[in-house]
Order: sequence, then C-alpha cells, then structure tokens
Amino acid sequence: MDQSSSSRQRVGHFRQILLWPLQLMPLDPSGPLAEHYQLLEKPTTDNPWRELADEFSGDPAQFHERHYSEFVTFLPYVQRFLYGEGSAHGAPAPFGESPIRVFRRHDVARVRMSFKDREEPIDFEVVHLDLYFFYDIDAVILVVEICADDLELHQVLDTLYRFGRAYPPHWDDDGSGGHCLRRCEWIGTQGDILAASDYERRSKYLHFVSRFRAPCISSHWEFILRPLVLHHSDESGPVRYRQIEYHRMPLLAYLAMDDPHSLTRGDFARLVLVTGPGKKGSLPYSDEHLQGFESRYCFDRFWHPQAEQPGTRLMSCGHAFVMVGSAHDSYFCDLEKGLLGQFRHQFFLLALIPHFHKAALLMLSDRLVTALNRLEIGSAESVKQFKRAIRQILEVFLRFSHRYWFHEISDQTQARALFSMTRDHLGTERLYSELREEIQDMSQYLDSDSLRRQANTVVRLTVVTTAGLVATITTGFLGMNLIDAASAPLSERIVLFTLVAIPSLLLTGFAVAKSKPLSDFLEALSDERLSNRDKLAALVPVWRKKRPKGAAGQSTRDG
Repeated sequence: MDQSSSSRQRVGHFRQILLWPLQLMPLDPSGPLAEHYQLLEKPTTDNPWRELADEFSGDPAQFHERHYSEFVTFLPYVQRFLYGEGSAHGAPAPFGESPIRVFRRHDVARVRMSFKDREEPIDFEVVHLDLYFFYDIDAVILVVEICADDLELHQVLDTLYRFGRAYPPHWDDDGSGGHCLRRCEWIGTQGDILAASDYERRSKYLHFVSRFRAPCISSHWEFILRPLVLHHSDESGPVRYRQIEYHRMPLLAYLAMDDPHSLTRGDFARLVLVTGPGKKGSLPYSDEHLQGFESRYCFDRFWHPQAEQPGTRLMSCGHAFVMVGSAHDSYFCDLEKGLLGQFRHQFFLLALIPHFHKAALLMLSDRLVTALNRLEIGSAESVKQFKRAIRQILEVFLRFSHRYWFHEISDQTQARALFSMTRDHLGTERLYSELREEIQDMSQYLDSDSLRRQANTVVRLTVVTTAGLVATITTGFLGMNLIDAASAPLSERIVLFTLVAIPSLLLTGFAVAKSKPLSDFLEALSDERLSNRDKLAALVPVWRKKRPKGAAGQSTRDG
C-alpha cells in the first residue's frame, strides 16, 4: 500500500452503519414470552436496552423537517410498514402501530479499533446501537452507527473491511484473526473498557465449531447482543439467535472527502466492493471483472467529476452502500436538511428493507429445511408435526408477502433506483420465487396426502357399506324378523341384542381391517376380463395374514 500517496486523500467526515441480520429461534410455547422483544421490555441490570419511541408518538413540536422528509420519501403502503397507521376522526387506527420495534442502548460511547499496520488505535464515536425486531418474523437486525473526523482514505478502507466481522475466517502467521482488526474494544461513557474482541483465540473457535457445527461469535459482539444468547452455546436464555448470512456484516458508508477528485476508479471499486486498501492507481480486481463497473454499481445522476464541485456519487453492491461527496459542500454535510441527514434516515431505510427481506426469506427457508429434516415417514406423530410445521410456515409466508414484501418503495427516481439496485444485487426476487415454489410444493404434497387419506376412508366405508347391505337386505326382506322378541322380557331382549351386537361389531371391524384386500376383491369381481378362478384368487389375500416388514430378514439373521 502506498501510504504516502494515500495520506493526501483525506476524509473530513466518515460514517459507517453496520446492519447485522440474525435469525431468532422459536420461543418455548410454555415460556413467559409471547414475542422475542418482550425480553428487552423489562428494565433490569442485565438488560441495557430500552425501547425507542418513534417521532410520531411524542410531542408534535419535536417532529422535525428531516422526519417529514423521510416519511414522504416512501409510498403509502411502505409508510404504514415503517411508521404504522394513524387514527382518523378520533377512530382507532385500522392497522395499529408499526410492526417494527426498536430498542437502543446508551452505555457504549466509543469503539476503539487497533489495526495491524499501525501502533496507535483509532477511536470512533458510537452514534447508535439499535436492535430492530419485526412482528411475526423470527429475525432481528443489529444496527451499529459510528463516525469519526479527519481520517486518511486507507484508514477508512481498512475500517470498512475489518470492523464488521463476526468471527475470523482464518488466522494469520502471527496468530491474529485473518481479515479482522487486531483488537476491537467497546468503551463506556466513563472511559472504561466494557468488552474486547478475542479473534486471536484460535482454539476457542475451532473447539466451538467441532462441538456445535456452527460458527462462534467474537466476544465483543456477544456482549453487544446480551441478554440475547447464541443458540449453539451453553448459556441459558429464552431468546436465542444464530447466524443467518455470511460473517461479514452489510454496511452503509458516508465519506465527505477533502478532494473527491483525488479518488480513482480503483478507489471507488475498493469502497463499494469493500476490498480493503491497496496501491494507489491499482484496481482491486482484474479489468475483465470490473467491466461495466459504473453501470452495475454506481448511480451517477448527481456526479460531475469534471466540475469544481463534483456533487455526489452513490454506489451499491448489495452488501455495501456508499455515498461520496465533498466536505466543502454545505448541502452534502448538513445533518438536518442535507445529504448527511438523508444518509442516516432515508438511505438507511432503503438498505434496511431489502436486507430485512433477505433475512426473513432465509429464515423461512431454514425453518422449511428443519421441518423436512425432522420428518420420519414411518412415524405418524412425526408426520403430524411435519404437517403442522409446514402449515405454520405457509401462514407466516403469506403474512410476510402481504405485509412486508414490496417491489417498489418510492416514486422518487433516486430512491427507486437505489432500492432496485440493492435488491438485484442481493437476489431477493429470485430467493422469494424459489421459496414460494418450495412452499407451494409442500402445500400440494399436504393436499394430495389429505386427498389420499380421504380416498382410503371412502374405500373402507364403501366396503363396509357393501357388506352391511347384504346383511340388511337378507334380514330386512319384506320387513321379516328372524326372531320375534318384541314382546319378550327386557332382560331377554338385552341378551339377544348383545348376542347380535358383538358379532356385528366384530364383522364390521374385520371389514374395516380388511377393507383394502376386500376392495381389491370387489374390483376384481367387477372385471369381466378375469376368469372365475382369478376372481376367487383375489379373495385369498383377505384371509392371508400380513407379514411384518423385516420379518424375513430377521429370520435369516436369527438362523
């Protein structure tokens, strides 16, 4: 890395927002919680999270213009999803509050990052630490927003590349976690270290994967998520989470450059593709791989690289959304009415929605696979549980489709284009279609299985009815009674009733038990192509005892 050249590329103000989608495990039906977020509603010493009241529930005097700009960016059905439904003429809202519940913690003031290429760590201010819960969807998104001023470009690139790592993919020769920070520390409001990373503990991660067949989470991220606990762990807790995507967390980045003209094509590629710093003037990948880079990843409607004020360049690869502009442009740096405020609100939601879509679809797909893995065809109870699980998944998918799934979220050209670009890179449309087809296949299987069972029931009833019809016609011909006991004493009639009822029940039970071979016999009897001998041969299976499965093999092994 050519730091002498890179040091002249200064970032006046830098912001990064991490979005970490996680899958929540189903709650215990007999437990005290009906929804996952209820664990955080109780203010305890072990729970630093507090629910965040939205701007629409507070004092109207505190509702600012940036809140209004954020609201009107989206189409009405997206507004109802994000902000809920308001009342009309004093009547209660037909849809109620927003299905999103947000919880925030305020005990973490800064994050201290130690990099592998420098001795001195860098402190970033922690602006927000939020947890986003979604009604009826077993997924949660951790949102971490940090910022810093006056950084070198290579430091920003290194931060984007190394900060959002849940665990190391490998270890370098010095024992540190590969592609990770050398050390990451959460600093409290009093300056104390609340938690630190443990990427260097190689044996911990190896032992965890060997034992649980699932990745381990670094200790500083486990600290942030408490009282939520990792599903594959020995810790106790009613709300458990697990990884749902890659260990690199999706992100948004805002760079107010001292000189945006100093950024090369390679710099832009490293920013949006999050490849880390490199040599000045070089590309992170080959020319062939970066063909069509501008059309695939960049929205340059307001980017004028030849002008004195180049404007704003917006980029998205699905995993990352990056906004680049000039630190000397007051509109770009305005936190209330400018693009910095839009980055933290409108653009944040433009990235949150597609990542939520992907997390919800992956969660449903995982639950579908889990239901299939637990299915045992030979166990009636397992089949019942499988049918129940598939119907529940189908119900959740239908509610997700009608409540959360959007093809368009805004009529504004910029918002619509960036949402479409992010969604295309994430592949949510393809994932949605695949999951819908899989669920439809399962639903069709359940329907066909129900029809098959109904057909078997009809066959049995037909056989029993046919057998009963013979007896009914025989004994009831012209109203004839074989035994005239109408005037007999009550005790004698009870005895006669019992003597008739018991054989009738036995014959009916026999007809039900043998309904399948009896049905085959009746079908053969009606087939004119069969000889009388073949028709009689079809009656033999009725009296033949069915041999249990595996009996022949067992007798062979016993011999």
